[in-house]
Amino acid sequence: MTMIPSPHISRSALLACVAAALPFGWARAAEQPISLVLQNGSSINIASVVLQNGALVVPATVLGFTEGQIIPVESVDHVYGDKPAQLNPAIALLLSDKPADALKMLEPILASQKITAKFPGNFWLEAARAALVAYAVDGNSAKCTEIGKEISDATPASGADPFVALGRALLMPASTKPQEREQALRDLVTSDQPADVSAYAAIYLGNLLKTYKHNPDAAEALKMDALNMDAYLMVPCLFPSGGMVLNAVAELKASYFLSALGRPSEALAIVKSAIQHSAGTMIAAEANKRLESLK
Repeated sequence: MTMIPSPHISRSALLACVAAALPFGWARAAEQPISLVLQNGSSINIASVVLQNGALVVPATVLGFTEGQIIPVESVDHVYGDKPAQLNPAIALLLSDKPADALKMLEPILASQKITAKFPGNFWLEAARAALVAYAVDGNSAKCTEIGKEISDATPASGADPFVALGRALLMPASTKPQEREQALRDLVTSDQPADVSAYAAIYLGNLLKTYKHNPDAAEALKMDALNMDAYLMVPCLFPSGGMVLNAVAELKASYFLSALGRPSEALAIVKSAIQHSAGTMIAAEANKRLESLK
């Protein structure tokens, strides 16, 4: 099978990207309620407002706000608070081939955070983009199209959000040639795409490459392993800001190919990084098991 060339990530580049990633900590469990911070410095919990006729309305008196008070949406400066506790675990489920389980956790977040969708600093957008990927992987084109439109409407740039193109690539029918799927994903693994789009695309590219039938020739098999490894390593090395859980999943997957290619010290380092990036998710348990097997 003809494979589309992949840029090779060198040993030194890998160690550099892992070294840069390891110091990052993990966000604490949600403690700070999510609030809308207004331009005058005041703030209000998102649970204390509703959206009516394009304006925010306070249905009941709360500290600093009266019942029935209208808050113009243009007066909102940004969203403040801790990330919903279920968001990272949901993304971990999605990237562990459990899209339906991921959606059970993502859909309540979408509902609770919808009011914040167009404000800077919101968490709705990250959850919505993960949900779009989950719907696409699950083959639900209608829901994928629906949420793709909602995402595009919520983002400031005109036209379709880049995640819509990712959804289309993941929704390609089973009859599509593997090379066409591969190209569609590689087209999204570029520096001119948002980091999270490229990170998701690179992970699903790696997953696709793993399905290719291996050539029995040892040299060709090693070449295939290197291509597969590079697809995953692009996430933490080239698109680390795409998300810590995406980094962790890609690192864990890449570690198996690093071992197969005779690079055990790098496999060990990248698994340790995956553990730090995946705290509080199912990936952490898998990464810890992987770490024990490498010792």
